[in-house]
Amino acid sequence: MSKYDGLFRHLSRSTGTIEVTFEDVEEILGFPLPVSARRYAAWWSNSGGTHVQAGAWMAAGYRTENVDVGLGKVRFVPGEVAEGFGEMKQATFKLEDSDTADDGKEKKPYRHPAWGALKGMITILPGVDLTEPAFDDWKALYGEEE
Repeated sequence: MSKYDGLFRHLSRSTGTIEVTFEDVEEILGFPLPVSARRYAAWWSNSGGTHVQAGAWMAAGYRTENVDVGLGKVRFVPGEVAEGFGEMKQATFKLEDSDTADDGKEKKPYRHPAWGALKGMITILPGVDLTEPAFDDWKALYGEEE
């Protein structure tokens, strides 16, 4: 018996795609989600294995997609479960309670002010192979040549 059996039962009785908030999931479960569920989209991945929460929705024939930890929403989709992290997307954060600005236009997703701050700061010169092992260069630098 898993602590996420309530979610399994709920999804087993459901048909079609279900989009819910994290609060809805907590109501179905009867207890609060762990902090990591609200902080990391990976908690909602379709990884199965030792992740009992993923086992619950996968056993009911569902997979997650469009996980948005910023808005606290997840979509459960019936059908074949593709394991992995493909269900995640970049979190969007509301700046205020409404989805529209004062002028009636839809708000753009919030990005941290430092987003892209280092763009163009690193230049890789032509002919440099970043996959080439550097061990021999380090040995020569520290005088450890054999």
